[in-house]
Amino acid sequence: MSDSPYLREITAATFEAAVALRVRPDQEHLVAPVVKSLAEAYVHPGVAWPRLICDGEEVVGFLMAFFDIDWTGEGTDFRSGLWRLNIAAGKQGRGYGRFAVRCVADEIRRRGGTRLTVTWHPGADGPEGFYLGLGFRPTGEVSGDETVGVLEVAGAQDAA
Repeated sequence: MSDSPYLREITAATFEAAVALRVRPDQEHLVAPVVKSLAEAYVHPGVAWPRLICDGEEVVGFLMAFFDIDWTGEGTDFRSGLWRLNIAAGKQGRGYGRFAVRCVADEIRRRGGTRLTVTWHPGADGPEGFYLGLGFRPTGEVSGDETVGVLEVAGAQDAA
């Protein structure tokens, strides 16, 4: 990883690079492809926050976050978090995922939030170890067949 990875908005100019991004073949069952995430962002305007993760001019990943969503639909459980994280095959293990989580945590704090929520597929081939290593803790909830985890971000200068 260079000294300056950054997030970039997805525009007409970056769309092709975004949808060309692929995770490792053995991870494809764990995370939706970027094109599906962008379709979801399109049908949920104002909810999804999709961004490319770039290192120099190279696209190395994709994240999609959400902020202040009423989890239960009853106006009682507002959450913010990481909806998707796709790091390109061949670019994993270089700190880009950690960078992405830190960026989402920073944005949550900037918006006045205190917790970052994420879900992951349980099991040896899933990203549980990655998220637990960053300090996420399982809440005991499940979303579909995924584990729900939370990271406290209030006041922390570097959540990841």
